[in-house]
Amino acid sequence: MPETKEVVYTSKIIKAGALVADTKTLLVNWDSSLAVAENLDKFRRENIFGKPSRSRVEDILAIFRQRYLMEEQVTKALVNLLDRRFPTEAFNCILYFHATQSDRLLHDVVTDLLANFYYLGRQDVSVNDVKSWINKQIAQGKTQSTWSDRTITGCAREILSTLRDFGILKGAVKKYLAPIYLPVQAFAYIALYLKQHQPSGEKLINASEWQLFFLSTKAVERFFMEAHQHRLLEYYAAGSIIRIDFPTESIAEYADVIAS
Repeated sequence: MPETKEVVYTSKIIKAGALVADTKTLLVNWDSSLAVAENLDKFRRENIFGKPSRSRVEDILAIFRQRYLMEEQVTKALVNLLDRRFPTEAFNCILYFHATQSDRLLHDVVTDLLANFYYLGRQDVSVNDVKSWINKQIAQGKTQSTWSDRTITGCAREILSTLRDFGILKGAVKKYLAPIYLPVQAFAYIALYLKQHQPSGEKLINASEWQLFFLSTKAVERFFMEAHQHRLLEYYAAGSIIRIDFPTESIAEYADVIAS
């Protein structure tokens, strides 16, 4: 039988973008007493995003559902953080993290292509760089079918715009890697989220997800020590034995900790 290739990437990023302002509008208007579907129906009726096209509203709501509404604890945490006036830069880092978790294409462009640029000392990133990378993935059978050049170009442009809006890149026309500032509170939130999926302390420090912020293992260790000093968590390292404890296992409850 022919070998089945894993389909990894979709072109949904074309309809997405960072949507930072719209995301905050959704979270500010979120009613925790209602189910996800009920909240989304309410937003459709009230058109809280002020979009002229109903189809555009549907696209946005679909993206929100994938990024922030699939896990009840995450939704509660984000609503809580925004309600507590959590610092904008830290909040945007958390939104960026969750956006990458729901879109493998966006995620891998950062952790594979851009991380490689970062460690090579290269700062500029072009549409053609991303197109070339996507073409390689298509050639390896990582999409459902062959994409047209228009689709590839659209994905490449939207990925760069999205990463600029999230602060990973800078530049209006030409894009460059931006100096990333990851506040310790955002780091701690992401660390707990990852720990829920990977409880090993050693594996948590070496998690590939830290490449979303171009963090080396040493940098991650320094972040854990800083978070320990701020009493956001407890971090102990003795040789190869690493212990990382959080005051709660609930990401929603932890929002109160990091916002205090």
